[in-house]
Amino acid sequence: MLFLFLFHVEQKTEYNQIYITCADHALTGDRFQLKHDLGCDMLITDPQPNKDELKAYYNIPDYPSHEDKKTSLFQRAYFFARYLSTKKKLLWALKHKGSGGSLLDIGAGVGYFVRSVQAKGFECIGIETNRKARDLANTHKPNTVFEASQLEIIKPKSQSVITLWHVLEHLPDLDFQIQTLKNLLVLNGSIIVAVPNFKSFDAHYFKSYWAAYDVPRHLWHFSQTAISNLFEKHNMEVHKIYPMTLDAYYVSLLSTKYKSGKINIIKALFIGLCSNIKAFFTGEYSSLVYVLKNKSN
Repeated sequence: MLFLFLFHVEQKTEYNQIYITCADHALTGDRFQLKHDLGCDMLITDPQPNKDELKAYYNIPDYPSHEDKKTSLFQRAYFFARYLSTKKKLLWALKHKGSGGSLLDIGAGVGYFVRSVQAKGFECIGIETNRKARDLANTHKPNTVFEASQLEIIKPKSQSVITLWHVLEHLPDLDFQIQTLKNLLVLNGSIIVAVPNFKSFDAHYFKSYWAAYDVPRHLWHFSQTAISNLFEKHNMEVHKIYPMTLDAYYVSLLSTKYKSGKINIIKALFIGLCSNIKAFFTGEYSSLVYVLKNKSN
């Protein structure tokens, strides 16, 4: 899900070593190195396309988060997973909402989560840079998802919860973006971030074919240590971590296609199950949800 609302300055990072080389399996076949920042324990896609170049990598036919139709097997799997995961997302977001303020969903796609929050009686809007997805969202319900310029008129310290469901890995200049969002939070507010975990079993199993690397659309690849270190610089800390168990199955389904050229449902279910079983003991699920709060709370 492309989200370039504030393409500020190029982020400077010391790269330590090449972790793995991956291809853009979804579109171009272009190859990229993932370089391991050992200090932060984060992988960085290299080279990183500039703003204009990156847009072209999102021209994927029927990109799931920008669509609202169920034609292919992957779209059906995506929408089924979205339906189930939204119930948990709502539970997490409303649990950490506190009193007062509204919810802001960054990278809202077609607005499914925004509408789900509103259906519970809470104030919520979304931000989405993709015009097609934004138009689809507002066809379902007008004035629910806005372009990035809307961020400029949101009052500082007005949002109880800001959610980024598989969006942080797409953002350039992470420090600038995080600080911008933090400025919109009420004092005891929460930023909730869901990201893939490159230390999961399914990531190790599929290696360069792991679908959640999704280069170069994913600019960054996070570990638990990386998230903690990244937000520490903004005086925020990890308050809670939740697993996204369904992601292991969906990612494995797509990864089997990348690896063998065809879908292998049985294998995907088996690898997804193995990943979740191992993660039950290690905590390294395919994707993790982090609730981040100000340290001063």
